[in-house]
Amino acid sequence: MDDVMIVGAGPVGLMLAGELALAGLRPIVLEKRPEPSELPKANGLGGQIVELLDHRGLLERLSEGSGFAGRPPGFPFGEVPLRFAGHDDMPLRLLLIQQPRLERLLAERAEQLGAEIRRGCEVTGLAQDAEGVTLELSTGRTRARYAVGCDGGHSTVRALAGIGFPGTTDDEVLRLGHFAGDAPGPFEDLPVQGLRPGWNRTPTGRLLLTSLQPGVLIAGVRERGAPPDGPVTMEDFRAAVRRVIGADLPLGEPIWLSSTVAQARLAERYRAGRVFLAGDAAHLFPAGGSALNVGMTEAANLAWKLAAVLRGRVPAGLLDTYEGERRPVAGRALAQTRAQVALERAPGEDGAALRALLGELFAYEQPLRHLAALLHGSDTRYPPEGERAHPLTGRFVPDLRLSTVGGERRVAELMRAGRPVLLDLRDGPGEALPGPHDGIGPDLPGGGWIDVVRARCAEPPADVLLIRPDGYVAWAGTDGLAEAAREWFGTEPLGVRATPA
Repeated sequence: MDDVMIVGAGPVGLMLAGELALAGLRPIVLEKRPEPSELPKANGLGGQIVELLDHRGLLERLSEGSGFAGRPPGFPFGEVPLRFAGHDDMPLRLLLIQQPRLERLLAERAEQLGAEIRRGCEVTGLAQDAEGVTLELSTGRTRARYAVGCDGGHSTVRALAGIGFPGTTDDEVLRLGHFAGDAPGPFEDLPVQGLRPGWNRTPTGRLLLTSLQPGVLIAGVRERGAPPDGPVTMEDFRAAVRRVIGADLPLGEPIWLSSTVAQARLAERYRAGRVFLAGDAAHLFPAGGSALNVGMTEAANLAWKLAAVLRGRVPAGLLDTYEGERRPVAGRALAQTRAQVALERAPGEDGAALRALLGELFAYEQPLRHLAALLHGSDTRYPPEGERAHPLTGRFVPDLRLSTVGGERRVAELMRAGRPVLLDLRDGPGEALPGPHDGIGPDLPGGGWIDVVRARCAEPPADVLLIRPDGYVAWAGTDGLAEAAREWFGTEPLGVRATPA
């Protein structure tokens, strides 16, 4: 019997496969499409996933040829612009990368680490017992100890597992197209005056004009009505443009056309026995920009916990923390994307006044920084138990600049192997302690699987940081460290003694 079957070879499923393989498992990904999709459904990543990819050493490769990678000068929040210029260290990170390339690179990484991707395998049935999950496929039958549905908003796994998916469906349809042509603006030669890059509002709908790469125009039309019965044609798209702005636009040759109706949904549960959900199978957000950030960081959260349980390092109860930690994060993303839609939809002069006033408020640093953290996900904290917890416990680890026996490093560089790290900042660099970062192999007898690194940094936030493989701080400080290490990782780090209270 296999360890983990992942259903869906989108970015979330492939991220999960790579993380599980990095942890020493051999996951199998089942994808119903016979070939990888070339449709640019998403055009980039925004949020904490960018930092997590840096932890794994993937960010540089994914950034090659990107139109942008780093802190953006601004970002829209429901058509209200957030302007970050002049404010230092805003948390939001962006990486422009089209989904086909992202999937290709994630698939290459997963397969290089030992994962297997089986295409042309559609799930048609699911049953589970105390030992594992049986999946009926269009190509036969397979069995694994756990299964994870990463198969999108219409998830077959979710339906077969009996998990409800309550929420709402929009009454507007968005037609989106990529066209071979120049970037939008300044529009002097167009038949409609006053159009600008971004969303343009009219009494009958909204028109999007933008570009994320040279020679490709992205246009979108949002209006009330039912989606088309079949694939969107160029004539469908032109007719929608005419309905919204009352004129034709020179769009160029179509590269890709699609239509979608936004939904706002959150799965009632993230787990049913040995079946888990991640990504769009677990949530659908009505505004863009959050889905991959939430879904791919879910994959990182679940992967290390599954691997730890399957390798016998911790009790199976650790898996209960997946839903407890991640479902509230998705719920918060759902709330802020609903708020964005409400801002976009507010009609007439009242809506314009609301957006103008919020634009003034968002110019102040405190609300601006709050929204940037909300979009990025850095406001997430997994609540620790007990009153002794340091403020960093439960938060994503800051990327401290460190001096170690191996030279200057960032915290991100200590996380390449996807293992727990005990960062000891009490005494600075000294005698090398067990761990691959100090040139000694992992899993020493009696030492568990926690890598121990001694380092100095200019302003240490705590004496020690116990960092989970997904980048979150399991514990900060020495008081309570041993208990936290046993709780999360089933062991104590070699060579570290807690300071007496």
